[in-house]
Amino acid sequence: MRTARAPWVLLGPACLAGAFALLPLGYLAVRSLERGPGFAWDVVTTEGTVLLLGRSLGLAAVVVSACLILGISLAWLTVRTALPGVRAWAVVATLPLAVPSYVAAFAWLSAVPDIAGFTGSAVSMTLVSYPYVYLPVAAALRGIDPAQEEVSRALGTGPVRTFLRITLPQLRPAAAGGGLLVALYVLSDFGAVSLMRYDTFTRGIYTSYRASFDRTPAAALSVVLVVMTVALVFLETRTRGRRGHARTGTGAARPAAPVPLGRLTIPALAWCGTVVAAAVVFPLATLAYWLAAGNSSTWDPAGLLNVAGVTLAVAAAGALLTSLLALPVGVVAARHRGRVPELLEQAAYAGHALPGITVALAMVFFAVRYANPLYQELPLLVCAYAVLFLPVAVAATRAAVLQSPPVLEDVARSLGRGPLRVLREVTVPLAAPGVAAGAALTFVVCMKELPATLLLRPTGMDTLATRLWTETGVGSYADAAPYAAALILLAAVPSYLLGRHR
Repeated sequence: MRTARAPWVLLGPACLAGAFALLPLGYLAVRSLERGPGFAWDVVTTEGTVLLLGRSLGLAAVVVSACLILGISLAWLTVRTALPGVRAWAVVATLPLAVPSYVAAFAWLSAVPDIAGFTGSAVSMTLVSYPYVYLPVAAALRGIDPAQEEVSRALGTGPVRTFLRITLPQLRPAAAGGGLLVALYVLSDFGAVSLMRYDTFTRGIYTSYRASFDRTPAAALSVVLVVMTVALVFLETRTRGRRGHARTGTGAARPAAPVPLGRLTIPALAWCGTVVAAAVVFPLATLAYWLAAGNSSTWDPAGLLNVAGVTLAVAAAGALLTSLLALPVGVVAARHRGRVPELLEQAAYAGHALPGITVALAMVFFAVRYANPLYQELPLLVCAYAVLFLPVAVAATRAAVLQSPPVLEDVARSLGRGPLRVLREVTVPLAAPGVAAGAALTFVVCMKELPATLLLRPTGMDTLATRLWTETGVGSYADAAPYAAALILLAAVPSYLLGRHR
């Protein structure tokens, strides 16, 4: 049950997290208006800007549609059916999270050069981002009480109509949240579209930054991205609706009986195998080729180990700060209605659609003017991770809290527990698996982040992503292969754990 007013013990930290996420917008407002509103308007209304807008939205629409098909179908097959090897499929279906978009784009481009452009961008980004839909939908499927579906079938409704009329509406919040994350990921991605030579807003902003010392045009273009983000969040809010699906009746929920596939077993296995082969096997095989081709290159195991340790430490710090900021926002969004919770949730999503380089420059701007000791220091990089990936943790927290029965919190309050004790003793323990899954997802994306890390890392510090980008930038693909392999290997561990969480 959603209540109108959130307690200050939640609202205060949630407002702090929302203000933190909106920090880059302050930078954009200052920068875009430095030469007057008329100049900014001229920049965003040019024919080139309209073309970039159409390209970005078209790519996002195609990738989100493809991810919904892949994510929902794989989630259904691995959670609700008697698919042979279902546990193994559930694990490998999450592994594309460990493959950075720029690595997937490079793999496809090196094997099929003609795929460059829109097709290559759509294919590579779909195959690395469909787990954003698969994971929340699979979690929602495991939480749905099968009794409603059994009643529907007992009344003579076929399996397809039962899925469309009973199951799918209950999956809508998870699918919409995952689709929103995919759309924001596509709009903010830089590496894949750059390698595929497909002009989108992020590439246009990067080109504008590099082409001139005047940051105003790039800031004005970034404002357009923010507007698109707000529109997407608004659309997702309307799509998922306000209805909850927690069990409130008597009795205990039980797992659903696996659906036998019968003659559809072979097509289902072929579908899962095709997706895994394209999303996991193909980039790994390409990477193995470059590792083999580079056997004469100079390997530095000690340096590789040091860079891997730095990457793990920085990603862990980013995931911890992001999860702490996301907890109050996710709880307020799930348990309280009204304009304030909606604004807080939308504020948390604002930074995710901004290119990493824009968030990084906003952090530099803030540090130079108001927190100079943080300039070019590790805490500033961790803060940039929190701004960029706060929606990942917020979406996981909100979904987990929504699926926990609110009646237990009402009982705790009726027994005299204050808001803080209810949060600590009831809400957080019930939502802990979902919050942990969000933290693991955040850890993975922090390890793969590139543009902000390039700009904000302390002098002399390298991560696997920056070393990979540096070697690739000079054409040393064989020298870059060990860092790419280490990055995928480390990111695969939390992805594997997410897949095992059933």
